[in-house]
Amino acid sequence: MRIQVTGLTILLVLLIGAGCSKFRKIEKNPDWRVKYEAAMRYYDKKDYYKASVLIEQVMPIIRGLPEAEKAQFYLAYCQFHEKLYLLASEQFRTFFETYGRSSLVEEARYMYAYSLFRSSPGSNLDQTGSIEAMASMQEFLNRYPNSKFRDQALDVIYTTQDRLDQKGFDNAKQYFRMRQYKAAVVALKNFQDNFPDSKHLEEARYLVIESQYRLAVQSIYSKQRERYQEVVNTYLEFLDRYPSSAFLKEAEKMYVDSLEKLSKFKNINS
Repeated sequence: MRIQVTGLTILLVLLIGAGCSKFRKIEKNPDWRVKYEAAMRYYDKKDYYKASVLIEQVMPIIRGLPEAEKAQFYLAYCQFHEKLYLLASEQFRTFFETYGRSSLVEEARYMYAYSLFRSSPGSNLDQTGSIEAMASMQEFLNRYPNSKFRDQALDVIYTTQDRLDQKGFDNAKQYFRMRQYKAAVVALKNFQDNFPDSKHLEEARYLVIESQYRLAVQSIYSKQRERYQEVVNTYLEFLDRYPSSAFLKEAEKMYVDSLEKLSKFKNINS
């Protein structure tokens, strides 16, 4: 297969080569001011990789100088824009710990928490990072309750709460899927306690009924009466809370069957 080489292609290759050659010359320049100024220009052009390379080279030299504050702040943003979120969070933290009186401290603290949030995984994975991000953002709001970043900070907290809510529900429901009904009852009740405002609360309460019912069915005779009674009690609580629930029809079937089973126990004991 032939590759057609056009004048435009050659021009692009030459321009890229010239750009790389210029950058290499700046890298090798012994004057930190040349690198610093070039880094600022690259940053303004959104060439965050080259900007970060040059800033990292001059940081040890300019530490303690006025230029260091801006360089540190820009380095954090370079890594954020490069999607190196954990590195960015560390750089933002270094900034506000080093330049505590800077006018940029508020933004740096917000970006520290936001970078942690961006680094945290989806709800199907471990949520340790999400918890840390939410705690950091709440700390930011406590420190700056009237911040211009307040709305964005609240969005992060609400989004993280939804992630944790989903993760908690998925974990609890997993016991039900695995037919470990005794563990499912415990996990689903713990979920209700930990997430009292969850959008999954109705389904979680229904799954408690079904788990209790299935557990009663497969239990030894001596435990069945107590467990069927638990189904009845939980169903009545569910009915009181969700009289129009989409789960009510299925829950009622288990309730009626549990009453029939309990009636047989009474007949045997009478």
